[in-house]
Amino acid sequence: MKIRYDRDTCIGMFQCVDEWDAFEKNLDDGKADLAGAEEVEDGVFEVEVPEDEEFDAEFSARVCPVDAIELYDDDGEQVV
Repeated sequence: MKIRYDRDTCIGMFQCVDEWDAFEKNLDDGKADLAGAEEVEDGVFEVEVPEDEEFDAEFSARVCPVDAIELYDDDGEQVV
């Protein structure tokens, strides 16, 4: 699985931080950071989700109030 995170869309509610440890609060910017992610487009980050963290990653995407987080399965289909 892969998480795709649009940091520019993030409004800093930090609900994702409560659900998955890979998201961290960046209080200076008022947005979340995705640890270990690679910037694939301007302001858009992706990271592979470890198998034992897929449940938490899915919930981090589901709780985002502005849909800044997308989750894709191994076939590239969007799950959330």
